Amino acid sequence: MRILFILIIIASVAFASCKEKTMPASTFKTEDISHVITQMTEVMIHDITNPPLAARFFSYACLSGYEVIAENDSAFKGMYGMVNGYPRIQKPDSLQGYHVQLSALLAMMETAKKMQPSGKMIDAYEQRFLDSCKQLGFSEETLQSSLSYATWVSKQILPYAKADRYNRISNFPRYTPINKEGCWFPTASAYMAAVEPYFNTVRPFTLDSAAQFMPPPPIAYAADKGSAFYKLMLRNYTVTQNMPMEYRVIAAFWDCNPFAVQDKGHLTLGLKKISPGAHWLGITGIACKQGNKSFSESMQIHSMVSMGLMDAFMACWDEKFRSNRVRPETAIRQLIDPNWQPLLQTPPFPEYLSGHSVISSASATILSHYFGDQFAYTDSVEVSYGLPARSFSSFKQAAEEAAISRFYGGIHFMDAIENGVKQGELVGNQLVKKILKAK
Repeated sequence: MRILFILIIIASVAFASCKEKTMPASTFKTEDISHVITQMTEVMIHDITNPPLAARFFSYACLSGYEVIAENDSAFKGMYGMVNGYPRIQKPDSLQGYHVQLSALLAMMETAKKMQPSGKMIDAYEQRFLDSCKQLGFSEETLQSSLSYATWVSKQILPYAKADRYNRISNFPRYTPINKEGCWFPTASAYMAAVEPYFNTVRPFTLDSAAQFMPPPPIAYAADKGSAFYKLMLRNYTVTQNMPMEYRVIAAFWDCNPFAVQDKGHLTLGLKKISPGAHWLGITGIACKQGNKSFSESMQIHSMVSMGLMDAFMACWDEKFRSNRVRPETAIRQLIDPNWQPLLQTPPFPEYLSGHSVISSASATILSHYFGDQFAYTDSVEVSYGLPARSFSSFKQAAEEAAISRFYGGIHFMDAIENGVKQGELVGNQLVKKILKAK
């Protein structure tokens, strides 16, 4: 009887082992990475996460997933020695029995849960995801092993994230706008405080410093009607007079403003939207799916774009609070028309450079490295937010439209857009050169 019992146990273990071997290594796809990004975005919308900080959250979550890939596939380089300050991570031999792709997705979730203020909201999503994996045929043992591996990876990435100095920002003095003609000052109706004035103190991923690609100074403020600044300002004022519907559509499509508020009588309503970084990561998911990229390739591409986003925000914000130039809304009301209003709500930080221009150009440069300069696609990222899809012949065309949308929206001067595009290209090329073209 005892021998029969032992044989039954051995047979059960063997059956479970055989069943587990039927689970293919390529169980998951690009869409599964996009689902995690979408869940993170929903939490960011709930928290009203500002754009630079959103890029930070995306970066470390994607790096957690990519670390799993790099540790298990020699075709993909690890980030040690490639990215500033990245630790040497060596998986212990005790971690066994996991599924690589499953572990990568769970590592993203584990890092996001710890970093985002309302990260606990991801717990329910993670549990639903694990339940769906069980229905796919994953054994309880594999699920637990994959979760253990993911948690271990996240615990290696989280100290790296903490060491980027973002947590020191809260120790800096509260930013006070410069009360000087031509300098940025909060605008109606919310008069919100400046967003992330010290973001340039955070450790970048591939830049030597946030000031590595410092742009030329902006056209200087001047009230004289013959000055270059006055002529620059007139362009903003003129374009809003009898604006074509297509311009309005473009401005709305790329708005991506998490800070939007709207006055309704005696009420001020908050309008929650996705960040520009979330929009470009959505485009990344669309491109990876259309380009038939493998799960591992998609994880790498998402990681590169998210790191490029953070470096781009750092470079842009470094200039914003250096030049500290006034927004069109403030200048036009002072010098031309006290009742003028831009099409879009003015964001709460200085004008020069245009953040959309910098981060869009950087993202387009990185994506073009993977998919080519003539990759046509349809951007449906914000259909669920009530905006119709738009089609583009290339990432560069999309980035240029995102940049000019801020002119149509009345929230940026043209030199901030043109020089922002140039800075974004430099930031994107820096990442491509330092990581993707490194020997």
